[in-house]
Amino acid sequence: MQTLLLVDGSSYLYRAFHALPDLRSPQNEPTGAVYGVINMLRKLRSDYKPDYLACVMDAKGKTFRDDWYPEYKATRTPMPDDLRVQIEPLLETITALGWPLLMIEGVEADDVIGTLARHAEARGAKTVISTGDKDLTQLVTPHVTLINTMSNETLDEAGVLAKFGVGPGRIVDYLSLVGDSVDNVPGVEKVGPKTAVKWLSQYQTLDNVMANANDVGGVVGENLRKALDWLPQARRLLTVKCDVDLPFDWNNLTAKDSDKTKLLELFGRFGFKTWRRELESEKPARAAGDAELEVGAPNDETNAAPPVQREYDMVLTQAALDAWVEKIQSSPLVCVDTETTGLDPMTSKIVGISFSVQPHRGAYIPLAHNYPGAPTQLDFDRTLARLKPLLEDPAIKKVGQNVKYDQHIFANHGIQLRGIEHDTLLQSYVVESHRPHDMDSLASRHLDVKTIKFEDVAGKGANQIGFDQVSVETATEYSAEDADITLQLHHKLYPQIARDEKLQHIYRDIEMPVMQVLQKIERNGVLLDSGLLATQSHELGIILLDLEKRAHEQAGQTFNLNSPKQIQEILF
Repeated sequence: MQTLLLVDGSSYLYRAFHALPDLRSPQNEPTGAVYGVINMLRKLRSDYKPDYLACVMDAKGKTFRDDWYPEYKATRTPMPDDLRVQIEPLLETITALGWPLLMIEGVEADDVIGTLARHAEARGAKTVISTGDKDLTQLVTPHVTLINTMSNETLDEAGVLAKFGVGPGRIVDYLSLVGDSVDNVPGVEKVGPKTAVKWLSQYQTLDNVMANANDVGGVVGENLRKALDWLPQARRLLTVKCDVDLPFDWNNLTAKDSDKTKLLELFGRFGFKTWRRELESEKPARAAGDAELEVGAPNDETNAAPPVQREYDMVLTQAALDAWVEKIQSSPLVCVDTETTGLDPMTSKIVGISFSVQPHRGAYIPLAHNYPGAPTQLDFDRTLARLKPLLEDPAIKKVGQNVKYDQHIFANHGIQLRGIEHDTLLQSYVVESHRPHDMDSLASRHLDVKTIKFEDVAGKGANQIGFDQVSVETATEYSAEDADITLQLHHKLYPQIARDEKLQHIYRDIEMPVMQVLQKIERNGVLLDSGLLATQSHELGIILLDLEKRAHEQAGQTFNLNSPKQIQEILF
């Protein structure tokens, strides 16, 4: 049986943009969405080897649904500028990869996908739809399957029923009742999935639910009756149109050879060096999930660019602080690091704070260096008060190396560090648990950079000084480098996690949340019921004495159960 592979490009475009870090080309162009979508397309084509394929995206302009309901999708926020500028390069790359690219004016990508799926079914072909859009589950049949590469989920008819409680044939009725907030299509007020499934199980169809609305009691019944005039329109808006007039022949969907010359140009422009090397070597490409992204590196390795010059600011004036506050507020991700009076997270105090918002750039704010001849520094309390709203703002996304330690340090000064998006120590643990995770080792391993070590600035052993005794100039180079290198490590490590759903699950759903739990436990301690523990200890002691007595009886003599030698004599 032939296979048609359809990719909901519009769905994956947004998901890739928000899932991946702020990746940049050598020219500082944003490339995260391009990388995510192209990586997914390469992998899908390799995994499924389809007879026909297409990447379908929404065309510009309104659709027929906007004519039916002017508020359709009205609540969606405007496309971010960093995503908007990636659209044209992405479309250019998709075409160069040999994928047919479909954008039909006046309809949505969903409608084009639905029409193609039904055409394929009529031809006896099976269809695989790659999407994260729940609306498309209404298309599932014995010949149509949905896959979600972000969550590693596959939905056939049984899968749809298990996930939603209704089969594909009832998905539109289900969505009409619960509503679709993404598309701004209201449902019945206060009706959620459980109530919708209950009604459809009892009455089978939306029409029957509406016909029996007077039998439904309570507030939810009143809400259902209020929505009776709206529900047919909701169903109409949510139904995928499967008879779109497509301006091309079926044979246009056959896979084409990639345009190697164009891809070399594009991959070089984006800084996708591994993919570019694969094309240059004319060797079979590795699996897409194994691709290496090197952001900001020179494209021509035979004519490498000179080393990047680092710029680290020593913040000693209010104007310099204001400038960095503005940078932090406008950056999609900021690395934060603290320098302290010691290593005990519960008692150590801040000596200085460093930030980085882009590779090879950083700043150090010295606050408590007190050696003879130390320069005048910003007021400690006023500076922390100025930084506190930024550090506590969950909307300002932050990354660090072992951020839990910095959380404790800030908490010692009454600051609750929020917006922790990433931790490079945990990223390293997820990617390579068997190797050292300290920043110096990570920098050497992943960036080929030899960092300034703490002993280099503070000395060793009995001669080691406190960080507050380190010169501000030396501290700036050391601490700003820590923040800068941590940010660069994030750009290296996180793409490896982001392109693997299983690693993403471990990192996002286990390691990062557990870090927060551990921080709270360490901060607050654990409440123990000493009386209950004593009772349990007594009970276990009685059980152990009984087991020891029974062992002695079976052996015919007493012996020490804790002595391997005596146990050897008894057994052998």
